[in-house]
Amino acid sequence: MKKALLTWFILAGLVQVSRSQEILLVPENLNFQSETERIFWQYGESNPFLLFKAVQAERTASEQAWIEVVEDLDLKASRKKSDLQFLRQIFEKTHQKLLKKYEQHSTFNSMLSEGKFDCVSGSAALSLLLDRYGFVFDIIETDYHVFVVVDLEGKKAILESTLPIGGMITSPTEVNKYLESYRPEKFAQLKSLNQGLAGPDIDYGDHSIFRKVNFKQLAGLQYYNDAIVHFNSQAFGLAIDQLSKAYLLYPSDRILGLRELSIDMAYKTYGYEIKK
Repeated sequence: MKKALLTWFILAGLVQVSRSQEILLVPENLNFQSETERIFWQYGESNPFLLFKAVQAERTASEQAWIEVVEDLDLKASRKKSDLQFLRQIFEKTHQKLLKKYEQHSTFNSMLSEGKFDCVSGSAALSLLLDRYGFVFDIIETDYHVFVVVDLEGKKAILESTLPIGGMITSPTEVNKYLESYRPEKFAQLKSLNQGLAGPDIDYGDHSIFRKVNFKQLAGLQYYNDAIVHFNSQAFGLAIDQLSKAYLLYPSDRILGLRELSIDMAYKTYGYEIKK
């Protein structure tokens, strides 16, 4: 096991530059599904790649596709003629090698091993690559969606991971139109706590959330999405476990709200209170 984990750290060093040597603290009341998840969680502070891999870490498979993307883009970066051209290459190469099939609530590990992705894992992949090559960007969380906004010398470009064709938006008019479609309305409230980001039957009239998130918070949203799967299948104990981790990474109202609802539903279902 230790040898295998050492391999993960070496690999992670190849694909993502660490920013610090900090280790995330692991509170005693957190329940991890595997020792691999625990270790990925601990070292995720210095390496977001590992933190994204922590959800369903036991399903970790080969990262060969990721390595190929990075090696190819490293070569292109050394020959790039413009940031816009290189940004387009990042977007296209990511979809060619990694983002192959949209599937709601797909994890980062599913994307690496099977090419299945959703807006969270897709935006995570794009953002890790943007960070590697020095782009200035924001990860935007909305009510039911996540996307990336890149700053290109004062001009904005949208990277919509769920659209392999037409998902890179650079026209100022189209960029503004896209952003305005997600702008929050005054006094609007999120209507559904157990509806995942980019979930089915979305009411696009909901406009209560529009905010920037960092890598750590995006990883929290991945845990939130995974918790929704458990909640909707009435596995409330597992949902609470995932939401407890999600809230430590990203203490947002909706994560807390679903956690409290899960505890209440667990009591009604099991007949005893689950305290976390």
